[in-house]
Amino acid sequence: MKALCLLLVLTISSTLCVDKNNFKTCDQSGFCKRLRPFKPEKSQYSLNLDTVIVHGNVLSAEVVTVDIEGEKKNVLWHYALKLTALADSTFRVELDEADPLYPRYRPELALGEEPTADGLKLVSNSNGKLMLVNEQGHKVIITSEPLKIEFLDLNGEKAVILNDNSQLVVEPLREEEGTWSENFKSHHDSKPRGNEAISLDIAFPDADHVYGIPEHTDNFHLKTTTSGEPYRLYNLDVFEYELDSRMAIYGAIPVLYSHGVKRSAGVFWHNSAETWVDVVNYADATVVSSLVNLVTGGHQRRVDARFMSEAGVIDVFVFLGDKPADVFRQYSALTGVAPLPPRFSLAYHQSRWNYVDEADVRAVDDGFDANDIPADALWLDIEYTDRKKYFTWDMEKFPHPADMVANLTAKGRKLIVIIDPHIKREAGYFVHEDATEQGLYVKDKDGKDYEGWCWPGSSSYLDFFNPEVTKYYAERFQFNNFPGTSKDVHIWNDMNEPSVFNGPEITMPKDCRHYKAPQDGQDGLASFWEHRHVHNENGLRHISGTHQGMLDRSDGQYRPFILTRAVFAGTQRYAAVWTGDNAAEWGFLQASVPMCISLAVSGVSFCGSDVGGFFKYPEAELMTRWYQAGAYQAFFRAHSHIETKRREPWLYDAATTARIRDAVRRRYALLDFWYTLFYEHSVDGLPVMRPLFQEFPREEETFTIDNTYLLGDKLLVRPVLEAGVTSVKVYLPGKDSHTVWYDVDSYQSYPANGYMNVDVNIAKVPVFQRGGSVVPRKERVRRSSALMAHDPYTLVVALDGQGKAEGSLYIDDGETYEYKSNKFIYAKITYEPSAMKYSFVNEEASYPTRSWVERIVIAGIKNPPKSAKLSQGGKQIPLQMTLHRGNDVLVIRKPTASMASPWEILFTY
Repeated sequence: MKALCLLLVLTISSTLCVDKNNFKTCDQSGFCKRLRPFKPEKSQYSLNLDTVIVHGNVLSAEVVTVDIEGEKKNVLWHYALKLTALADSTFRVELDEADPLYPRYRPELALGEEPTADGLKLVSNSNGKLMLVNEQGHKVIITSEPLKIEFLDLNGEKAVILNDNSQLVVEPLREEEGTWSENFKSHHDSKPRGNEAISLDIAFPDADHVYGIPEHTDNFHLKTTTSGEPYRLYNLDVFEYELDSRMAIYGAIPVLYSHGVKRSAGVFWHNSAETWVDVVNYADATVVSSLVNLVTGGHQRRVDARFMSEAGVIDVFVFLGDKPADVFRQYSALTGVAPLPPRFSLAYHQSRWNYVDEADVRAVDDGFDANDIPADALWLDIEYTDRKKYFTWDMEKFPHPADMVANLTAKGRKLIVIIDPHIKREAGYFVHEDATEQGLYVKDKDGKDYEGWCWPGSSSYLDFFNPEVTKYYAERFQFNNFPGTSKDVHIWNDMNEPSVFNGPEITMPKDCRHYKAPQDGQDGLASFWEHRHVHNENGLRHISGTHQGMLDRSDGQYRPFILTRAVFAGTQRYAAVWTGDNAAEWGFLQASVPMCISLAVSGVSFCGSDVGGFFKYPEAELMTRWYQAGAYQAFFRAHSHIETKRREPWLYDAATTARIRDAVRRRYALLDFWYTLFYEHSVDGLPVMRPLFQEFPREEETFTIDNTYLLGDKLLVRPVLEAGVTSVKVYLPGKDSHTVWYDVDSYQSYPANGYMNVDVNIAKVPVFQRGGSVVPRKERVRRSSALMAHDPYTLVVALDGQGKAEGSLYIDDGETYEYKSNKFIYAKITYEPSAMKYSFVNEEASYPTRSWVERIVIAGIKNPPKSAKLSQGGKQIPLQMTLHRGNDVLVIRKPTASMASPWEILFTY
């Protein structure tokens, strides 16, 4: 068996392009094939107006399906409808069977906290329609027959419509006999509960495009699907996934946003089962019928979407915006924000499958110092373990793990090790023995421990839906249970879709059984959840357990860093994400940008791709461009496959190494800017990496740009993603607001006027600072970020048309939770012609930083002051200034202002 498993593993890992035959199309997925053609003229679902009750912020009512025979209506099925008004222009719509044969699964971990209630008032009930209004003034109109729900914006115009196309379906669970089972290739799915799929169509009037539902490899704006496959949401292990594709890969976040010149809106489909999403954009000439053209007089702004899931209940949150930042915030308010990460995690990471032993780790560590390239973390893939047994070390190759970690720690560096969810079935391996004895594994369809194949060979899978499993697993991270680890060892959770090499679609069979909390009177099929119900939530459960274990090991003192491959709604509360097994090709570099933008607006700001590509070997130009791009993505890690040629930066020619060094050092110079952005995200829930239209929502040209993005609202990044180019087109938004952009290298100003050509050589990446902003930098780059903590700042002030600018800076110890006890600085930095101020937002908070200001660069200054004085702590100090007329830059040298207390610089003219 071991030999056969090894052959299977080698066959899969050596395949350098995805075998699409291993993964289902809609026609091969029973419920998708069944539901997709369903397009009735009229919905069977009707609201029973006699049952409507409004209590607090909830409307409840009965919905029925009817069959009409002549003038007689026969009620077929009864359903329970709930409409809930929530704070911040959000509504929730739930539809479940009134008395289901078995409980239907609702995700249990996606929502961060209980949503905040809003008021809801029934305004009218007449002519078969209900009108309700929330406290913000948003109206909801419910048509009883056929059932339709319309959500209006504050101007009284329709923003979101549910069941406008009559494609609502909730397949009732039945006891009647039938041939439910399905087959895919050699795999059989017994489907013991039968068909239980759901469907709902959602219309977005006045929308130009829709976005979201990651993870996919096509454009950020979603395409019409009528002539091909729908978008699929089903977490899968896909080796070197296909580009420009709607295929499912590692992540599935069922949130969808619409945007147009009138408004933004959105929906969150709260479901963890396999899901397919069809999209129809009415502006697409291929889908606009002549009838539509006749009725509307031509172009119609509207996008329709349809969600189809294999199981669960209708549970959809509606966001009414009305701007992009509003809908992004409304979603993160539901599923949570990324907590403030440890500062090192935003720096550079070096990884490979695998660094072979302690000597190799030491050589790579020393290589960064010898070549003057900063690095904060080295990574160990699966080969560090004792024959793929997690929470162990290969004692021949890594006999002194504690010393190895201490050597890294002495330089301010960390170690990241991999812990996958599959457990090697080997007698004597303590995790396997415990899991078998205590019943901690996922069960197969017959109730026995499920056995599949993964990296260790024969493997079973911990059932993280069982709280006893989570408790046991979390305890494995205690320092005494995982010898050699310390607070400076962090965790990588891979393969957690889950990946099963011999399973259907390289994952777990859908009829496997997961733990369900016991309830009186529930036995048989009601006593467990099938894997089909919970699949996309599996990875979230895994990282939640890891997160708890890492908190517990230090008694909640230190912030953990976790990287995950599987993604679902709520992942951001526990882990960063990378885009999986890419390849050293320009297309994968290009795809990394829209993939991370899509994840960022879907809650997951902490995103990056394997720099250089996981598969194959990147030639010098591609490697250079990838480092330059990665330096401006949140998660910045180089990683490569075990069979590829080694590619540490110094293994390239000297010129390429120098360019890589420059890219990494640029990241470190901006590390405090990144850290501030993540602090602000943890407070306001807005993406760190932003599409241009978030800040410029009425500028139509920005709606489809996904090779350029913003970091916060201050930096615009257009990475060079094409081979051999000497110039690239860059779109500078904000022409209607007279925005000015400054090249970060030259401080040359450019008024926003749409596209312009920017000359690039191999060392140049177009990055622009927005006029009206202040960006903190640290120019004294050291071997790791920890050694830079108290180094001085350079403040770059880019003036707007009124000669003003503002920015912010967050400072704390970078690793503990002391900031929750007011041990931090969050400062606003403002510049006006009369003064520049550094003031604390929270005056009760403080942090004893030893950092200070060594330089202030003011770009775009037209009327420079004659003198300047620093005022801090009751003292006034005259400052030296130098004016550079060629690009209107004023430099204030060594103002020596301490960042530990407020200060002000006063200008005279």
